[in-house]
Amino acid sequence: MFKKYFCLIALMITFSNYAQEAHKGDVIPDYGKIYSVNNPDFKTDTTAQFKAVFDVARNFDDPAKPNALIETVARYINMHREARVPSEKIKVALVIHGSAFSDILKNEFYQEKFPEININPNAELISQLSDHGVQVILCGQTAAHRKITKAEALPEIKVALSAMTALVQLQNEGYQLISF
Repeated sequence: MFKKYFCLIALMITFSNYAQEAHKGDVIPDYGKIYSVNNPDFKTDTTAQFKAVFDVARNFDDPAKPNALIETVARYINMHREARVPSEKIKVALVIHGSAFSDILKNEFYQEKFPEININPNAELISQLSDHGVQVILCGQTAAHRKITKAEALPEIKVALSAMTALVQLQNEGYQLISF
C-alpha cells in the first residue's frame, strides 16, 4: 500500500512541473497564449526555417470571439520566438476559405452577417498578424461563391485564385502545411 502511494506522489511531483498557466507571448501579446516548455527532449532547431501555411476553412459557434484557428497562428509565432527562433526564420501564411470567410470581413459587413456583433473580433488579430509579416490569403473561389468583394474584406487580405492554388504554391515555396 505504501509503495502505491509513494509512486503516486513521486509521479505527481515529477509532472507538477508541467502543470502551468498559459501566458502572453512577447511578440503578439493580445493573442496566442503559450506555455513555456523548459528543456524539452525534442530540441527546437533555432537555425532552421519555420515556414508554415495554416489552412483555415471553418469558424466556431461564437461570432463574438476570434476564430481559435486563426489565433493559433499568433501562438505559433509567440512560442517559436520564446524558444529563441529568430524572427527572420519564422515565415507564416494563413489561407482562409469555406465558412471561415466571414472572419476576414470589415466590421460593417461582419455586422450585416452577425447583427448582434458590432466589431469583427478577428479584425485586430489579423491586423497584428499582418504587422508581423503573416500573409493572409482569401480563396478567390470562396469569395466569388459568397459574393465577397475586395472592398468588403479587411485591408490586409490578399485574394488568390483558390485556396488550393495558394496552398500548393506556398508548399512549393517550402511552407509546411498545418491543417485542422
